[in-house]
Amino acid sequence: MPGMRVLMLSWEYPPRIVGGIARHVEELSHALARKGLTVEVLTAHHPGAPETEEVECGGAGSLRVLRAWPSPLQALDFVCEIHQLDFGLLAQALRVGSGEYDIIHAHDWLVAFAARTLKHGFGVPLVGTIHATEAGRNQGIHTPIQQYIHSVEWLLTYEAWRVICCSQGMAGEISGSLTTPMDKIRVIPNGVDPERVQCTDSPEALAEFRSRWARPDERIILFVGRLVKEKGVEILIEAMPEVLAAHPEAKLVVAGGGFQGHLQARAEALGIGHKVIFGGFVPEEDLPRLYAIAEVAVYPSLYEPFGIVALEAMAAGVPAVTSDIGGFREVVRHGETGLHTWANNPHSLAWGIKEVLSNPALAERLRQGGRREVKERFGWDGIAEQTVGVYEEVLSEGERAARPRAMPAARGGPGVRPRYLAGEEEAAERS
Repeated sequence: MPGMRVLMLSWEYPPRIVGGIARHVEELSHALARKGLTVEVLTAHHPGAPETEEVECGGAGSLRVLRAWPSPLQALDFVCEIHQLDFGLLAQALRVGSGEYDIIHAHDWLVAFAARTLKHGFGVPLVGTIHATEAGRNQGIHTPIQQYIHSVEWLLTYEAWRVICCSQGMAGEISGSLTTPMDKIRVIPNGVDPERVQCTDSPEALAEFRSRWARPDERIILFVGRLVKEKGVEILIEAMPEVLAAHPEAKLVVAGGGFQGHLQARAEALGIGHKVIFGGFVPEEDLPRLYAIAEVAVYPSLYEPFGIVALEAMAAGVPAVTSDIGGFREVVRHGETGLHTWANNPHSLAWGIKEVLSNPALAERLRQGGRREVKERFGWDGIAEQTVGVYEEVLSEGERAARPRAMPAARGGPGVRPRYLAGEEEAAERS
């Protein structure tokens, strides 16, 4: 619907990149603007990035990024920091936002309170995208802070007219964990811009870059992602002795931010410290170079709602070896566009890596199949078209006419009840 006005909220947007949401929101917002929509992205402050930014997308629509001011206070903890962010987003929306929107689109729990307030304040329908759940990330809810985040996720799905997620597996998780009705959920896959992961360096420049990571005779196994438990880097470290026994020329490159001391210690204990290099957070411009020098990309996640990293590898023409969980089952077709291995199983993971390194014909088939799959199934133009379809569905069902600001307050969620309502509940029980 050309001319539709969308306010999109995300706690990260380039150059602020924490995880996969930043790139998803950036590329989706660009694609929507190319389709003729007027898009404003409301996001967090980032040092050096402008407070407001007009972005040229090459289409009939427009894209403007609004970045909140940083909080002047030191947050007590992460949740407090997120609440401060949401207040900052609200202030920025009121200060420099256009105020004229047809749809508000919130990405994950971190912006839920700002999105909910704007929905009721402007009387505009809300669409929410859930990229992952707290229960999924932690294999359950075990602590008070996890319970709180879980309840905020529930609140976002309650307030949203439609909930978008990236895979059928994720739809089932949202329905089961957050009690969201299935008829409220729409599955739209993530995408990738193949141009973003194509290396344009000269052979000489690429060779110089490669020399920072491995010797000329070493074959690079690449992991890209945050160094958190759910990404399964520990499993990859445990698999490497078996890989090196068959391919002593292999070298593991781990590219991603996070605590790595325990991983380095385990690699040393296994006697493979010299065969594993930890690169830390890798600048965006170096990502295509890493794919260009890698022979296989490995993603042994224990939890993965979609697996956009596998898409990036496929788009770059690198054979992908993944665990057989979550979104990987839907993104990667075993033996055609990548290889699945048993989750949390170092021996199975080693098998997958060795298959690619030992079989050039298989590796080439996976390269060709991966590139073709990205082009046919995961292009942003089609994803934007499906997203617009959800927006139109919401508007056609008359959410605006339903007067969102009159909607009853959420009272049935999984979180702890607010203290200021305790007396009210006790009185109701006595009556």
